[in-house]
Amino acid sequence: MTVPRTPRRGLKRRLADGESLRGALLRLPSETLVEMAAVAGLDYVLIDCEHGPADTALLQQHLWAAQAHGLDVLVRVGTGEPALALRCLDLGAAGLVFPHVDSAGDARRAVAASHYPPLGERGFATYSRSGRFGTVTAAEHVAASRETLVIPMIETRRACEAAGEIAGTEGVDAVLVGPADLAMDCGFPAPEVVGGLVGKAHRATAENGRTVMAIVPGLAEARAAEEAGARLVVFNTAQVLMDTFAALARPTEAP
Repeated sequence: MTVPRTPRRGLKRRLADGESLRGALLRLPSETLVEMAAVAGLDYVLIDCEHGPADTALLQQHLWAAQAHGLDVLVRVGTGEPALALRCLDLGAAGLVFPHVDSAGDARRAVAASHYPPLGERGFATYSRSGRFGTVTAAEHVAASRETLVIPMIETRRACEAAGEIAGTEGVDAVLVGPADLAMDCGFPAPEVVGGLVGKAHRATAENGRTVMAIVPGLAEARAAEEAGARLVVFNTAQVLMDTFAALARPTEAP
C-alpha cells in the first residue's frame, strides 16, 4: 500500500529558489523551544547532538514537535558517526551538519553517510519514519532522500586552506565555519585573524556555488552575515537566552 505525500518545499528546495533562511541552534531536550521557534516564524532548528545528548528517542520527540508545525530540523552529529547520521535521517531530519571536516576526504565521508548509492553509502529502509513506515515506494523514498542537506563544518586553519576542495565536493550543499573551534585551533589570536580565515572560507564556498551558513549570537550579527552573503543563518540560542536573562537581571535606573 502507498500513501500519497503532500509535496512541500523543504530547506534544500527553498535554498535552490534563492531564499535566505534563519534557524535556531538547540540542544536536547528543547521541545518547547522547538515549538516556540516555529510559532515565531523561524525556518528551521539545528539540534546539536555533538555538544549535547545524542539521545535518538528524545530527538524523535523534537522531530514530532517540529513536524506538527511544518518546521524543518537539521541535526549536528559528532565526528565520525555514520551510524548516528543514519538514525537521524531515518527519523526524518532534513539534513545533517558534520563537525571537524578538514579535507575533501572528510567531506566525501559526510556525503557518503547522508545519501543512498550511488552518491553515498546510507543503509536503505522504507519502514522508518522518513519512509512513512513502509507506505511509500522505494522510488519515492529515494527521491525524497535527495532533498537531504549535507553541511560540513570548517573548524581549523587547515580546513580553511582546503575550503574550496571541501565546498566543491559532490553532494555538499553548504558550509558552516565554527568560529570557536577555529579560534582555539589558531591559539586564540586577534579577532581579525579569525575573521580573515572565516572570510576566506566563505569566499571559497561561494565560488564553488555552495551556500554559506553562519552561526550568530544576535540580530545585528545575523543581518551582517546576510549582507555578506550567508543564506543560512543560525542563532546560538544559548547565547541569545543568556544575554536576555543577563539584561533582565540588571537593575534598572529609576526614571
